Amino acid sequence: MDDLSTGALFGSIALLVIISAYFSGSETAMMALNRYRLKHLSNKGHGGASRASKLLERPDRLLGVILIGNNLANFTAASLATVLAIKLLGEDSIAAAPIICTIVFLVFAEVAPKTLAALYPEKIALPSSYLLQFLLWICYPFVWLVNIMANGFLKLFGVSHDDAGEDNLSVDELRTVVYEGSQIAGHHQDMMLGVLDLGNVTVDDIMVPRTEIIGIDIDDDMDEIVTQLRSIQHTRLPIFKEDVDRIIGMLHMRNAARFLIDGELTKAALLQESVEPYFVPEGTPLQKQLINFQKEKERIALVVDEYGDIQGIVTIEDILEEIVGDFTSDIAATSVDIHPQEDGSFLIDGGTHIRLINRSLDWTLPVEGPKTLNGLITEYLETIPDANVCFTIEGYRFEIIQIQDNMIRTAKLSEPPEPF
Repeated sequence: MDDLSTGALFGSIALLVIISAYFSGSETAMMALNRYRLKHLSNKGHGGASRASKLLERPDRLLGVILIGNNLANFTAASLATVLAIKLLGEDSIAAAPIICTIVFLVFAEVAPKTLAALYPEKIALPSSYLLQFLLWICYPFVWLVNIMANGFLKLFGVSHDDAGEDNLSVDELRTVVYEGSQIAGHHQDMMLGVLDLGNVTVDDIMVPRTEIIGIDIDDDMDEIVTQLRSIQHTRLPIFKEDVDRIIGMLHMRNAARFLIDGELTKAALLQESVEPYFVPEGTPLQKQLINFQKEKERIALVVDEYGDIQGIVTIEDILEEIVGDFTSDIAATSVDIHPQEDGSFLIDGGTHIRLINRSLDWTLPVEGPKTLNGLITEYLETIPDANVCFTIEGYRFEIIQIQDNMIRTAKLSEPPEPF
């Protein structure tokens, strides 16, 4: 009979260790669940995910039922361990029972199950949600009473459920999730990051600057206009009078093609086929401009400053390239302003946008300040040099090749050497 009682005590303690391990592992697994993946699985009809999501809506109740079961198992096991110690070793061994019980529970009922649950939260939490929901229903009056006392105690310190912030991700946090925490890689990841970065980039960063705008001066001879139209590479051209700031319309080459074919092109026909130009203020974020293009049914816009002066041209294709990248991988075809050299360096036009250089060459030149290569160099040197000079910016080697009209026309750039 004594042997049976001892075996029963051992068996009871072992069972309580397993129960405690279950509650400890369930607690860690439930709290370690990815809430967004949980919502995804729940929306697809996963029963365990739906139950787990519902339980997590009130974490105080969930923790209440888990801790009630866990502490009940722990304290009961400690009492039985004390009885077992007295039975086997006598009353002098009472002090040893808590020490042995703590070691056993710490290893087998706390650290081991919680580590396993942290590694595989879904495999443990989703099946456990069925039993936890049932236990919450059974023990609800006791859980409610415990939560009333616990929440009342927290209110003494000014803490309530209303203070809990929404589990929403900021743009920067979402960017980190896409870059570090997702299984999406390669071009698709770059596209998602490009969409998230649209809010940080403005039309000034990608526009064709005023000095490079190609258009039709309506005051030119008709023969010059026809020659220009026959050799032009663009599908849309601004029509201006004497100066780019005096743009009077936008011409789509498709509308001018039939006049070129029939040989009946006149200035009046050009003006008749042109449409009213679409203006946008400088500093407009690309995210907003993309929506504006869609809303206004436009594909090209003229960027103006606060005084109404033309600063450049931006197209919907330019914005799409910020998302999907350049439509060609050939650097020479991507930009006529970037010319690869045999020694691995690049001859780059001073008016080239820094973002274009970074995107074309996969570099990381600073983009927080000046928009163009000329602006970056003059800001760094704090003067317009009288002669060709060499210097480095963030490890990139710069060599000025040509200076003209108070502007760096051409510079030679090399990326930083590989570290040893």
